[in-house]
Amino acid sequence: MNFVNAINNTLANGGKVLIPIPAVGRAQEIILVLDHYMRNKVLTEAPVFLEGMISEATAIHVSYADYLSRELRSKILEQGINPFVSEYFTSIEHPSKRDEALKQGPAVIMATSGMLEGGPVLQYFEHIAPSERNKILFVSYQVQGTLGRRVLDGTRQASLLGDNGKIKIVDVKASTEKVDGFSGHSDYNQIIRFIGKMRPKLQQVIVQHGDKRKIENLAYVIQRIYRIPALRPAVQEAIRVF
Repeated sequence: MNFVNAINNTLANGGKVLIPIPAVGRAQEIILVLDHYMRNKVLTEAPVFLEGMISEATAIHVSYADYLSRELRSKILEQGINPFVSEYFTSIEHPSKRDEALKQGPAVIMATSGMLEGGPVLQYFEHIAPSERNKILFVSYQVQGTLGRRVLDGTRQASLLGDNGKIKIVDVKASTEKVDGFSGHSDYNQIIRFIGKMRPKLQQVIVQHGDKRKIENLAYVIQRIYRIPALRPAVQEAIRVF
C-alpha cells in the first residue's frame, strides 16, 4: 500500500506524480496496478499519461500472451480483452501533446527512462521537479551516478542539457520516494540457483550491469561454488566470445 499512499497523498494536494519507468516489464506491471486500484476506488481516480516506448513494448506483451501469467493469458486469448487498455490511460504519441499531461490538475505521468538518464521523462522532470506539490516516484533501482540516484539521494538541483545544447539548472523541490517490490530481475539467490540448473554446465559466465562491488561479489561466488570462470568486464573492455 506504500505505492497507493504515495500517489494518493500527492493527488489529494492537486499535484502530479512522475514515475520514471523502464518500458519493458515494469511499465506493464505498473499499468495493471494503477488500473486495478483506480477501478476499485482504492487509488484516487486521475488521468494517467504514458510516453516513451511503453505503448510499443506493451503491444509486444499482448502479441505474445502465451508468456504472460495465466490470468492475463486468459483475458487476451480466451476473452479477447486487452488488460493494458483502460479509460484512465492516455498515450502521448508526440512531444507536441505533452501540454495535455502538464496542464493544471492532478495526474500520474509514466515516462521512460527509469533512471532519468534520457528520453521523454526529462521533459516532464523539468516541469514537475520545481513544485513542492508534485512527487517523483521511483519504482526501479537507481544506479549510482545516474540522475535518478542523485535526485533520490536528495539533490536540490539538477543539470539538464537544453535543446540549444546549453546546460540548464532545474530546482528539485518536488518530494521524492522509492517504492520497493517492483522488480524485473531475479535476485542474488535466484541467479545462483539458475546457473546451477543450467544443462549442459556453463563454460563461462559474464557478469555485468550493476554496482561494481556487487558484480565482483557475484562473480566470485559463481567461481567458488561452480568452478566456472566468471568474467566481470570493465567499461569498454572487449571480450571475445567463441
